Amino acid sequence: MTGTITTDADSYPGMTELEPARRATPVWLKPVEWVAVVFFLIMSGMILTNVFTRYVFGHPIVWADEVASLSFMWMAMLGAVLAIERSEHMRLTVLLPLISDRWRPYVEAFSGVLMLVFLGGIMPSALEYAYEESYITSPALNMPMIWRASALPTGVILMALLVVVHLLRDLPIKAVGAALGVAAVLVGGLYLASPALAALGNWNLPIYLGLIVFVCLGLGVPIAFCFGLGTLAYITFATSRPVFVMIGRIDEGMSSLILLSVPIFVFLGCILDATGMGKAIVGFLASLLGHVKAGMRYVLLGALFLVSGISGSKVSDMATVAPALFPEMKRRGNKPSEMIALLATGAAMADTVPPSIVLIVLGSAAGVSIAGLFTAGFAIAMILLLVLAVLARWKARDESMEGVRRAPLSVVAKTLLVAAPALVLPFLIRAFVGGGIATATEVSTVAVVYALLIGMVIYGGIKPAKLGQMLVDTAAMSGAVLLILGTASAMAWALTQSGFAAGLAEIVTNLPGGWLSFMFASIAIFLVLGCVLEGLPALVLMAPIMFPLARNLGIHDIHYSMVIVVAMNIGMMAPPIGVGFYIACKIGNVPPIRR
Repeated sequence: MTGTITTDADSYPGMTELEPARRATPVWLKPVEWVAVVFFLIMSGMILTNVFTRYVFGHPIVWADEVASLSFMWMAMLGAVLAIERSEHMRLTVLLPLISDRWRPYVEAFSGVLMLVFLGGIMPSALEYAYEESYITSPALNMPMIWRASALPTGVILMALLVVVHLLRDLPIKAVGAALGVAAVLVGGLYLASPALAALGNWNLPIYLGLIVFVCLGLGVPIAFCFGLGTLAYITFATSRPVFVMIGRIDEGMSSLILLSVPIFVFLGCILDATGMGKAIVGFLASLLGHVKAGMRYVLLGALFLVSGISGSKVSDMATVAPALFPEMKRRGNKPSEMIALLATGAAMADTVPPSIVLIVLGSAAGVSIAGLFTAGFAIAMILLLVLAVLARWKARDESMEGVRRAPLSVVAKTLLVAAPALVLPFLIRAFVGGGIATATEVSTVAVVYALLIGMVIYGGIKPAKLGQMLVDTAAMSGAVLLILGTASAMAWALTQSGFAAGLAEIVTNLPGGWLSFMFASIAIFLVLGCVLEGLPALVLMAPIMFPLARNLGIHDIHYSMVIVVAMNIGMMAPPIGVGFYIACKIGNVPPIRR
C-alpha cells in the first residue's frame, strides 16, 4: 500500500515508489483534485447516510449504492490521474540503480512511452465501452450508465496527457525520440510476428503475460501499467478477442462494492497520522512495558498490532511506530539491523489484523466472507505476535537496562486516558464486522467520523488546509491502488480464458501428496509474488485461479486465505527483493546491507 512517507528509490533499490518529493500541482490540474475530493465526499456521505437510515429508521436508501458506485469510479480514475502527476503509482526499481546516469533518462523515457502505448491502446475501447453503457440504465435511479462509465475514458485521456507532459517537461527530447522509435519497432515486430506467435497457442502466455510484464517491471514501469501492457499485447496479438472485453474486466476489478471501503480506510490512516492517535497508543504501551527487558520491542510489536487496526496500512503503521521507539531502543544497545528486522516482521504480522486492506481486497477477489477473514486474521496475528514476542525476548537477553525506571502509575494512568479513545477504535471495527453488525464499508465510514471527532476534541484537531490535502492524498493513493486491481483483474481473466487455470488444475490434481503439496506450492508462489509484486496485485492476479483449485481439494477458504496472506507478507518483507524490507530500512534510516 502507499503511505505518507518519503522514499528514495535510487538509494534503496527494489523499493516501490510511495510518495517522493513532488512539485506543486499545476494550476490546470487543481480542478481535477477538487472534483476527485467531491466524489470521495459524496461516496462517503452516501454510505454514512445509508448506515444511519438503515439502523435508525430500518429503511435503507435504495439508490445509495448506485450513487456511491458512480462517485467511487470517478474518484478512482481521477485519483489515478493525480497519481501520475505526483509519481505515486507503485513501481519496482530493482534494476534502475544499476543503470548509469547516461542511460537512465532513456530508460525513464522508454517507461513513459510504454505507459502511453497502453493508454493509447485502450483509449478507443474505453470510449466505445462508455458509449455502449449509454443503452443501459441503473435499476433504482433509471440513470444511463454512461454517467458512470465515462470515468474510464476520461481518466485514460487525462493520464495520457500527463504522461506526455512529463516526457516533454522532464526528459531530454533525444531520449524521448529514441524511446518512441524503440517502442514503434517493438509494436511493429509483434504485429508482423503475430501470425506465427498465434500458432504457439498457450506458449504465448509466458511471452506476453510473463516476459513482457517482468521486463516492464524491471524497467520501472508502474505495476498497473505492466499488467495492462501484458494483457493488451496478449489480447491484441495472440487472440481474436476484442480489447473492449478487457475494459469491462478493468471496470469490474475496480468497482466491486466491497472495495468502497479501501479509500475510506486510506483516509482513516491519514487521520491517524495527522492527529497523533497512533503516537498516543505508542506512548501508553511504552509507559506500561518500557521498564522490562525487551520492553521496547514488546511496545513496537504491540503498537504495530493495535495501530494496524486503525490505519489498515503497513506503511502507515511502520511510519507511526518506528520513529517514536527507535531512539530509546538504540540507547539500550539494540542493533539497528535487528530493529529493522523486528519492524519488518512485525509489519508482516500486522497485515492480517483488521481492517487490513489486503483482507478486504482478497475477500472481493476470491468471494470470501470479510467477517470470516477479519476474525481469522485477528487470531493468526495474535499467534504471530506471541511468537515474535518470545523471539524478541531471546534476542534482548544482553540488552542494557541501565538507568531504566518503571513509569509511575500516575504516568501510566495519564497516557492511558489520552490513548483510550484511540485504543477503542480498532476493537470497535473488529467487533462490528466480525459480529455481522455492519459491513466493512459501513464500519469504515463510522470509524472515520469517530476518528475525526476524537481527533478534534482530544488530539488537537486538523487544520482545514491539512484536511484538504489529506483528502487529495486519499484520492491519489486510492486511485493508484485501484488501477492496479483493475488491470490485475484483466490479466487474471486473460489467464483464465486462455485455459491456463484448467491446465494448472489438472497438474495440481495429479500432484503427489494431494492438498498438502498444493499448500506448499501455494506458499512458494505467494512468497515469490510477495517479493516482486507486493500484496494487492499478487492477490487479485492469482486469487481467481488458486481459490477454485483449493476448494476442489477440500481446503477451506478462510484457512487458505490465511496461509497465502502470511506467505505473501513474508515474501514482501524478505530481502533482497521484498519491497516492504526496503520501506522498513528507509523508515528506520538504516542501509539495507548493514549487518
